[in-house]
Amino acid sequence: MTTPNDPGTAADGDPKPLESKTAVPQTRPGTVDPRLLEVLVCPVTKGPLEYDAEAGELVSRAARLVYPIREGIPIMLPEEARPLAD
Repeated sequence: MTTPNDPGTAADGDPKPLESKTAVPQTRPGTVDPRLLEVLVCPVTKGPLEYDAEAGELVSRAARLVYPIREGIPIMLPEEARPLAD
């Protein structure tokens, strides 16, 4: 049962959607939140990554590895990366 002081109810007692101050905005399928890209680094070199939007991959030129992005989630495991083609 909810009460008027319950953050999940409006003053009239009707349920209202909860708002999150930390919610990540929805992105289009196959894209990655730009804020996430700002903080990600290569797990091997700890260096910067380049986002290849066309291929849906993150590129580490220093490690010569390409990390896949699956369903909008970067897979930052070296064993999942492929070698960077010349």
